[in-house]
Amino acid sequence: MRYYSTRSKGEAVGFGAAALAGLAPDGGLYVPGEIPSYSPAVRSSLGTMAYTDIAFETIYPWVRGDIPRAVLEDICVSAYPFGAPLVEAGDRLVLELFHGPTGAFKDFGARFMARAFSYLRRGEDRPLKILVATSGDTGGAVADGFFGVEGITVTVLYPRGRITPLQEKQIAGLGANVSALAVEGSFDDCQSLVKQAFGDEELNLRLTLSSANSINISRLIPQGVYYASAAGQALNSAKAGSSGPVICVPSGNFGNLTAGLYAHKMGAPIGSFIAATNVNRTVPDYLDKGNYQPRASQATLSNAMDVGAPSNFERMAAHFSWDEMRQLILGAWADDDETRRTIGEVYSQYGYYLDPHSAVGWRCMDKLLDNGTVKKDGPLVIASTAHPAKFAETVEPITGPVPVPLSLQEAMERKVESSIIPPELEALRGFL
Repeated sequence: MRYYSTRSKGEAVGFGAAALAGLAPDGGLYVPGEIPSYSPAVRSSLGTMAYTDIAFETIYPWVRGDIPRAVLEDICVSAYPFGAPLVEAGDRLVLELFHGPTGAFKDFGARFMARAFSYLRRGEDRPLKILVATSGDTGGAVADGFFGVEGITVTVLYPRGRITPLQEKQIAGLGANVSALAVEGSFDDCQSLVKQAFGDEELNLRLTLSSANSINISRLIPQGVYYASAAGQALNSAKAGSSGPVICVPSGNFGNLTAGLYAHKMGAPIGSFIAATNVNRTVPDYLDKGNYQPRASQATLSNAMDVGAPSNFERMAAHFSWDEMRQLILGAWADDDETRRTIGEVYSQYGYYLDPHSAVGWRCMDKLLDNGTVKKDGPLVIASTAHPAKFAETVEPITGPVPVPLSLQEAMERKVESSIIPPELEALRGFL
């Protein structure tokens, strides 16, 4: 598999080079020259295969030539002792993506990345420094995934005061090879700093830098696995003749949705997607009017989605025209009042806890069902992106106490150790 920049079709690189570099030299994002397809046998078995087997079949075509089959098999087994179950709640299925160690869907990408990087850098003497900007859950997942990995250090940038206390402890409570920077600004400021650092000649002469955000292709590829698994399971349990599931994806930087689009193009039996956002509705507005206008992000209850200029839209636009996106993706958004109301209604009616991001997804599907845009002729799936206990400050005043997994209980005991910097490259350069 060869990868190109979204901004030019010049030099092509293999998976290893694309993953370790993060960004292309021209500042673009790496995309595949072609998207592989599942074999008919794999496609027909997605509903019954073990998760680790689907992971191997999904990922191998993307890494062939850089990671041997036997190594990838070991990586998949090691990375995924947990899966992505589908749970019934009312008239829809919830794809629970929060059973990893940090309680967020980012674990699926970060754990694969850490193991892949460790293999790809075997024998290297020069340390690798990973920079990652986070609006909440990415930082914790990357910190956990790379914690203690020899030869790799991680610096996580997060917007000061705009993430939950638990998220901050997951990011800034590990120490060792993980450092945390609280940036006086928004997620977009953090993301801009990371991109500026990759483009800084002085830094790149002195340090070997890489990314772990969804701008890194190795984050997206493993996230396609749970879409394929969910689509297969949903169709297996649906009535004969049902169409492929509609999957609603709470969206911020749009890496998660891009991974779903890749899974769809590989042949996963997905009917369509809903791009669900909070008031940071850049992409839903684009889908509606065809005019892409990035804007400053606004702080909301669903903080991991507070992105006004989503990086992965560049990848989406590289693969799809506006008309093609509109054929496959529906856009909708919900505000904080709707988010709170949805958390309460779903708990009252079904006894099911939703975190604020998943509640945005649920409400957006409600809106599209109500106006007839989405039909109930196939399974309806909500991608639940984080454990509700991670957002207890929002959820518990509405539902009462939320059961807390052991991994999150342990994280709550950590002490935050981070440095505060202004949103300026000079400050980041000085720290590094």
